[in-house]
Amino acid sequence: MGKIVVTEFISLDGVIEDPGGSEDFEYGGWSFEYDRGEDGDKFKYDELMAADAELLGRVTYEGFAAAWPEREGDQDEGGFAAKFNSMPKHVVSTTLKDPEWQNSHVISENVPEEVDKLRGTYDSDIQVAGSATLVRTLLEKDLVDRWNLMVFPTILGSGKRLFADGVPRRKLKLVEDRGVGPDGIRVQIYERA
Repeated sequence: MGKIVVTEFISLDGVIEDPGGSEDFEYGGWSFEYDRGEDGDKFKYDELMAADAELLGRVTYEGFAAAWPEREGDQDEGGFAAKFNSMPKHVVSTTLKDPEWQNSHVISENVPEEVDKLRGTYDSDIQVAGSATLVRTLLEKDLVDRWNLMVFPTILGSGKRLFADGVPRRKLKLVEDRGVGPDGIRVQIYERA
């Protein structure tokens, strides 16, 4: 049975908004100010290679769909882009009707039920990157099995936070906590307690 794995770049104050700089957030691109090192890159590589599918919100999906298809080819050492482009992608949206990125499927209704069905469809991880609104829905419905957080040593002070006020209490177990790269980034992995 597949597991829903939320993976986020996150600031010390819990902000996950626009770490890559492709949105219109005043601090966009904040994750690029830090060197996550080869071990941080390996963590992200291993995380993707362990996944059978992606589950994404529309905004994150559209950002990825605009960037990733052109990255496949000679510059794709290790097959990261090839895997990302070819793997099944499930996008939660009420407005997207005909996604063009290969192997993409839209979930527009009964999101909790459809996500739960995905667990039975795949044997390994179903990765949720970014997708703040979707993550809040998954958290509310207790559908997250694991949290892979790459915590950056920065305080942004504003922006979308991973855990908004009013989220239901969830007891988690820390299963991994280690530093990556020279700039004080931590990888923290939590599972259901």
